[in-house]
Amino acid sequence: MSSDKAYDVVVYGASGYTGRLVAEYMAKQYPSGGGVTWAMAGRNAEKLAQVRDEVGAPSDTPLVVADATDVASIEAMVDAAKVVCTTVGPYQLYGEPLVAACAARGTDYVDLCGEPAWMRHMIDAHDAAAKSSGARILFSCGFDSIPFDLGVFFLQEKAKEKFGAPCARVRCRVRSMEGKFSGGTAASFGATMAAAGKDPSILQLLGSPFALTPGFEGPEQPSGMAPMEDESIGMWVAPFIMATINTKNVHRTNRLLGHAYGSDFVYDEMVVTGPGEQGEQMAKAVASANPLADGDVPKPGEGPTKAEREAGNYDLLMLGEGPDGQVIKVGVRGTEDPGYASTSKMITESAVCLTQEASDTPDGIQTPGAALGMALIERLRTNAGISFEVED
Repeated sequence: MSSDKAYDVVVYGASGYTGRLVAEYMAKQYPSGGGVTWAMAGRNAEKLAQVRDEVGAPSDTPLVVADATDVASIEAMVDAAKVVCTTVGPYQLYGEPLVAACAARGTDYVDLCGEPAWMRHMIDAHDAAAKSSGARILFSCGFDSIPFDLGVFFLQEKAKEKFGAPCARVRCRVRSMEGKFSGGTAASFGATMAAAGKDPSILQLLGSPFALTPGFEGPEQPSGMAPMEDESIGMWVAPFIMATINTKNVHRTNRLLGHAYGSDFVYDEMVVTGPGEQGEQMAKAVASANPLADGDVPKPGEGPTKAEREAGNYDLLMLGEGPDGQVIKVGVRGTEDPGYASTSKMITESAVCLTQEASDTPDGIQTPGAALGMALIERLRTNAGISFEVED
């Protein structure tokens, strides 16, 4: 990648709800002279200037006008950036011109995508070009799927220290989560279902744990679709709606790392509902509900108040089975709303990490775990209120 770029990071979609949070975090965490040059980008310069002033960014923060429907403007933005940090979704509707431009022109890219069928299409269409140009393309740099992808990565690093080998079986159990699904998540889900209605092959990708590892099919994986009593924790568990994307990213990280977790690696994610009869009833209720059908889900461009974002949190348990039945536990916790406040910090730190600590990251379409690993974990611990800790 050329070192004569005008900006380290361009925040594309900065006038949208989540993009605004990214810009606000950039202004606070990386102010003028903070070692990161950055710009705000979007379709309307007037709106960008308004957001710049409202979030407290310096008055000389550059504004870049770019529109997904105007390829020339996208290419000009890409040429000015070391990393484009995009919150403009659903990505399957608006994202490919930007991915194509970054892959062709050697510019790094991070997004919040949780759309696995589109991600697979991008891998098939643009991975070779990104490898040729030197671009690093990272999807899913928000709550889907960083805490899960990096949680497994962290557990495996600790397992190798403790056992001398990775864990062939890892369970993720969501112990608690307080916060709303983002409007973008709901819109992406709707766009995916609409696309699947026209193209049945999309349903096959959605159903395969190895949809993002073309050429590799690992062992049979737990479906995670039915409530059950989990003997490993003595609790009832229920399906977790984000497992469909997270599990695919975890398996892709394993593949990109040369099967560092093993070619027989098995992984699943479920929500803990509690012990006994009450836990069973709750698990069955969760299994029959659709949280994205709730009328309380924000529309794209909308979101919770600052107080609601700050009141959110999440707590994940990663439970690994090592050689000879040995067990290792890792907790991953966030102190803010997962879908907005925490996500905006995750994608920002991913972008900055690419510019500052990822000189050895391989080119092509990567994952946060494979591309950034411990460097991003340390950034999230230090700056973003996210902890990764081995538990007794």
